[in-house]
Amino acid sequence: MKKLIFTLSMGLLLCSCNGKKEEQKSADEVTTIENVAESTDSESSTELADGVIKNVILVHGAFADGSGWKGVYENLTKKGYNVTIVQLPETSLEEDVKATQRLIDIQDGDVVLVGHSYGGLVITDAGADDKVKALVYVAAHMPDVGEKIAEMKAKYHHEKGSVIKLDGGYVMIDPKTFHEEFAADLPKETTDFMAKSQVPIHIEKALGGMVKNASWKTKPSWYVVATDDIKVSPELQRDLAKRANSKVTEVKASHAVFASQPEKVAEVIEDATYVNNEER
Repeated sequence: MKKLIFTLSMGLLLCSCNGKKEEQKSADEVTTIENVAESTDSESSTELADGVIKNVILVHGAFADGSGWKGVYENLTKKGYNVTIVQLPETSLEEDVKATQRLIDIQDGDVVLVGHSYGGLVITDAGADDKVKALVYVAAHMPDVGEKIAEMKAKYHHEKGSVIKLDGGYVMIDPKTFHEEFAADLPKETTDFMAKSQVPIHIEKALGGMVKNASWKTKPSWYVVATDDIKVSPELQRDLAKRANSKVTEVKASHAVFASQPEKVAEVIEDATYVNNEER
């Protein structure tokens, strides 16, 4: 009888202890959930300093699409920036500028316009809009009115790789050489996707197009030089930046520096957003 009472007493004690442990565990879980919620609220409510331009528009280049900007997008949005990515049709420079202009029009304030490669032509022209306060060129072409890409690049005898000609005057990089030619510093599985998702570009109407405005002449600009670029000569990049008196950052990266070094590219863009802020 005493043994039975002792057993029952121990059972009740264990149940009581287990119950307290479960209550503590539940309390800990609630605390953790609340902490996560508070952290999420804090991140989503990130506010930029007064005078900082919050609107950033990213423009991809030839042989790519907007998805390559994902890393830059994530780096900027977590800091409170409103980032918009243009998907260029690449049917002509004129149509690409229009596609960019449509997104500039819907911004609720000043804009920093960012272009990679051929996207440099687009932002040079679209950058004439009054909303655009700063330009960021990422391994990009930066032409003057009347200049063509082919003529500018010919002086440097640098570009390597091969393109496939498509019907209607369009071209694309051969997927077999895409990794080495465009983005050698990215994982092969990533560049395999990029090669298959690239937007074919019209060689005459887009790549052969000429800008109507050279907005870098009247607006401050930043330039990211990709030092391992074999698509656009790093020397050409440096010379273009020097001509425009751009603030230059050199990054050891392939032509796809926007995708392989998103943190560094985002830092340059962030610097440009302080163009109106004298305290920067």
